Amino acid sequence: MSAAPVLRSVLYMPSSNARALEKAKTIPADAIIFDLEDAVAPDAKDSARTQAVAAVRSGEYGKRVLTIRCNGLDTAWGEDDLLEAATSGATAVVVPKVSGVEHLAHVVAVLDKAGAPDDLAVWAMVETPTAVLEVRAIAAVDRVSALVLGTNDLAKELRAALVDQYRPDIYQRARVARQRTCPIGELIHPDGVQAVTDVDGAETGDGVVSG
Repeated sequence: MSAAPVLRSVLYMPSSNARALEKAKTIPADAIIFDLEDAVAPDAKDSARTQAVAAVRSGEYGKRVLTIRCNGLDTAWGEDDLLEAATSGATAVVVPKVSGVEHLAHVVAVLDKAGAPDDLAVWAMVETPTAVLEVRAIAAVDRVSALVLGTNDLAKELRAALVDQYRPDIYQRARVARQRTCPIGELIHPDGVQAVTDVDGAETGDGVVSG
C-alpha cells in the first residue's frame, strides 16, 4: 500500500484571478486546488479553465501537490473541465458534490476517454447526506485517492449552522475519516474550506474541537 502524502494545508485558489494565481506561488501551502467551480463566475469559466491548466503546466509552484476542481458534469462546463484537466499534469481532479459510484464512474469514463494517465487521481467531495452514507463505496472507486468533506454545503443540506466550538457535522466527519484505504493506497482527508487569519491558532483550535 502506498503512503498518502501529508497535507497540512490545502489552498483553494480561484483560477479566474491571475493575480491570485501568481501570489499562490509564494504561499507555503502543501497543496493547491485551482478552482473552476464555486469561486468562478459563469462568464469566466472558460478562461479560468485555460489559466488553471497553464498554471499546473508552468512548473512554477515548487513541490506543491496541484489539483483542479472541476464543475459538475450536470453543468455546461463540467465535461470540458475534465477533458482539459485529464492531461494537464495535475496530481488529481477534484470532483464536487459526488453522489455515488455511478457518478464517479461517469467521471472516470470521461478521464479515460481524454487519455488521462493512470496516476491521475480523483478527489471526491462529500457534500451531501447521500454521499456520506455512500462513502465506503465512493472510496473504493478506481482513481479515488481522497475524500474532501465539503462542510459548508453539507451544513446547508442538513439545515445546520456551523458555529464556533460546535460541530453539527461530527458524525459525517467521523464516517468519512473511518475510510482509510482506496484502490491505490491510503486515502487523503482534506478538511472543508476555512477562512484563516491566524494559521497557528486555527490549526490548534480546530484540532482540539475535532479531536
